[in-house]
Amino acid sequence: MSAAIKITRIDHAPAELRALAAKSDDAGQARRLLAIAMIHDGVSRLDAARQAGMDRQTLRDWVHRYNHAGLDGLVSRKPPGARAKLSEAQMAELRELVIAGPDPNIHKVIRWRCVDLRAEVTRRFSVTVPERTIGKWLHKLKLTQLQPRPYHPRKDAAAQEAFKKTSVPA
Repeated sequence: MSAAIKITRIDHAPAELRALAAKSDDAGQARRLLAIAMIHDGVSRLDAARQAGMDRQTLRDWVHRYNHAGLDGLVSRKPPGARAKLSEAQMAELRELVIAGPDPNIHKVIRWRCVDLRAEVTRRFSVTVPERTIGKWLHKLKLTQLQPRPYHPRKDAAAQEAFKKTSVPA
């Protein structure tokens, strides 16, 4: 059995590590700070890991990161996630498409819905995504899915007002 990895970084005393853990917004970082503070106090690695809710091997990995990067090494990192389906240029083109609105003669719709935009994205960019993704993209582009109701180009405002005046209120 090999010897435990020593904590080589002595920038902070155990009391300081506990204070930093109390102020931390990241719960994972707080647990790691408390475990390292316990190790500084002489608690066994196994007990420190159990009290921090992790495995001994996991605690060993965090000690390595703490020795290498200090407090910043204990911060939870967000996984990178999936690669973007559309490039920045394509997203800009999609934004312009949504702002311009559909052409009824070409697109056969009078207003964009997510299902219509999904078909247009598939046609233009050869990318197939669910309707929900289109909604997320609109939100990311600071656009809304809600649109004003379309109106007939030959509507007569005077006729509407005359109807309102002659109709009986309910």
